[in-house]
Amino acid sequence: MYRIEIKHEGLNKYREIKGKDFHVVQQKAVMQELDWKEKWRKKQEIEAKRAEREKVALEKEEKKSLAIQLTVESAEQLEVIDSTLTYTLKVDDKINWEDLKDISEYDVMEPIKPHVIEVSKEPRESHLLYQPKFNILDKMFSSLKEKKIEKMKELFQSDYKKWEDEKKEIELKNKERMEKYEELMHGWEKERKEFLTQQKEKNDAIDLEKEMYFKKVPATIVDYCDMVLSNSVYPDTFPQEFDIEFNNETKILIVDYVLPTPNDVPNLKEVKYIQSRDEFKEMYLSQAVFNKMYDKLLYQITLRSIHELYEADEVDAIESIVFNGWVNSIDKATGKDISACILSVQAMKSEFMEFDLSKVDPKMCFKNLKGVGSSKLSSLSPIAPIIKLDRNDPRFVSVYDIADTLDDTENLAAMDWQDFEHLIRELFEKEFNQSGGEVKITRASRDGGVDAVAFDPDPIRGGKIVIQAKRYTNVVGVSAVRDLYGTVLNEGATKGILVSTADYGPDAYEFSKGKPLTLLNGNNLLHLLQKHGHRAKIDLKEAKQILSDKA
Repeated sequence: MYRIEIKHEGLNKYREIKGKDFHVVQQKAVMQELDWKEKWRKKQEIEAKRAEREKVALEKEEKKSLAIQLTVESAEQLEVIDSTLTYTLKVDDKINWEDLKDISEYDVMEPIKPHVIEVSKEPRESHLLYQPKFNILDKMFSSLKEKKIEKMKELFQSDYKKWEDEKKEIELKNKERMEKYEELMHGWEKERKEFLTQQKEKNDAIDLEKEMYFKKVPATIVDYCDMVLSNSVYPDTFPQEFDIEFNNETKILIVDYVLPTPNDVPNLKEVKYIQSRDEFKEMYLSQAVFNKMYDKLLYQITLRSIHELYEADEVDAIESIVFNGWVNSIDKATGKDISACILSVQAMKSEFMEFDLSKVDPKMCFKNLKGVGSSKLSSLSPIAPIIKLDRNDPRFVSVYDIADTLDDTENLAAMDWQDFEHLIRELFEKEFNQSGGEVKITRASRDGGVDAVAFDPDPIRGGKIVIQAKRYTNVVGVSAVRDLYGTVLNEGATKGILVSTADYGPDAYEFSKGKPLTLLNGNNLLHLLQKHGHRAKIDLKEAKQILSDKA
């Protein structure tokens, strides 16, 4: 599982973006950062305008107008809070996959081809310039005539030598400039090709994510729902952090959502300018009114999130949503940071989509769904979630070591299949332990599913890695590799490793090309054993006979 942590100091925002595909995660991180950047720009713009208004509001009338404007802005903020639920009813919450793609042009200017410096015309001895002009004396005295002829020859030779030198210099300059241009052009083409390649990889990853989503692969259902909730627009002060889990068997989506604290919600009602004292007076909502508004807001966020997820569910993958609302606050008794679940509700899609959310009372709707929460949410009283988000895999079982019992006489292709799976787990545990990783083995199902799962903490190449062990005596066909790839997608893993005592057919190797799959044959397995100080053998002919006798 790829993870990217991003934060924005100005907005005090933090988010961990996760996903099985690095390009998709990277694209989502870029989009989130652009969104935060725009919000920060708007916030600075608003603060700059407010500072400017306060600066220029020197006259009392101007200050009075400023008070009115601040009151209007406060009313608008309160209106936004009050319309939290109805706002989403105007929005199509389905993800537009094309909008996720990078369609930008390569904007680096192409190097300009240099113009060729022209060489001046080659001097010709026959040119009039080099023809001597004779007068009557030249005709009378041949020596004078010869001198003029010789002088013209010298002039021509001198000019020709200059022309040759100039030609060589110009040709050298043209060559150097063209070589420099070709070098720049080569670099530009290389960078452009890299840009287009990376762009295609990102867009292909999004196409694959879309394909997997429409195939209802559980991991992509989670990614998709993450994008839906991330697209939801809320005030900048709201945390908008969440964690999602999808149970493919029950079709239940569990959402742990961090709700805003009372401090995140505006409570300024009005600003008055007191002329007599030349000062502004801020008037706030009463505590009772604010508490009522805060409670209503949390109910609205709950219903809104469920609505957005169901409306966006194009493939009808989700039958029920459990929404757990959490608030991160400070325990006033101890001063310590605490996190408490203060509301929890489960909504069936068939029932929820019949509601007219434009007319419901949020609290009554929540209670009608048998939601659990304190009568006053503003008290932040903790409750037990209807269903807890649980990431522990019940398939993991206790393990035992095999490698130390091996020697040169042990034929891996004939050993007990369960012992073989534990051996593979043990070997990969030795591999991943070097980088702080962990390997767990699953229940012995013999159904071609997950035999072991490795968790590599490396932030670049790490994540969840599915391992399958095949104690085979025949060539492994493409079907086993296809099954592994399907398991990788279903598990939301970053990579799959197939280990077999036999070799793989050409179709198996061909299928694995370009996919996050590693195929290890018998020779690779023996090498891995030897690397960690163990020895064994693989004799497929002997193994076939042993297994046949056992049968």
